[in-house]
Amino acid sequence: MAKEVGKGKRVRLFVALDLPATVRAGIGAWGERELADPALRRVREDSLHVTFAFLGSREEGEVESVVAAVRAGGDAPAPLLELLDPVQRPPRGRARLFALPVLSAGAEQMQAAVAERLVEAGLYELEKRPFWPHVTVARSRSERGSQMVAERPPGELPEALREPFYGVRLTLYRSQLQPTGARYAPLAQVELPGAGGSEVI
Repeated sequence: MAKEVGKGKRVRLFVALDLPATVRAGIGAWGERELADPALRRVREDSLHVTFAFLGSREEGEVESVVAAVRAGGDAPAPLLELLDPVQRPPRGRARLFALPVLSAGAEQMQAAVAERLVEAGLYELEKRPFWPHVTVARSRSERGSQMVAERPPGELPEALREPFYGVRLTLYRSQLQPTGARYAPLAQVELPGAGGSEVI
């Protein structure tokens, strides 16, 4: 049960694992070719990440408690990640989004630890479905209330993006919904050991 707080300004929050800039740039270049179908809206290059916990709309006064949980995750070593070819979700019928699945035992362990701290703080409720590490790369546009269908779904990743790499930081993001799509603003970041240091920003 989430703890009760006084009414006040609310913010949409989520905790994510950030990708190296070189990997984001590689996904962006691939997306220019493979996500060009007009039915798709690409995720901005600087918004590519692996979501660990979506907290939804929270009281602004709870932000510091979430920051503390994120900072506590900075002691864990940077997880090794491997991207797989794009898949659609849901897997059948009209796609709502396309994502790159991520193979990473380390990321799964880190997500479980972060989620546990958030649950203990009364800030998060575990989802019933298992954690699925992935990077969302595009969402389907809507037309007259239904999802548009991409005539040319994205193709395979190039070999360069199949190479394993390390996640670089844990970040608490604020999500701001806009007509052109959500924009994410970092509220707190922790650089992970083994991926450029462990400084808390």
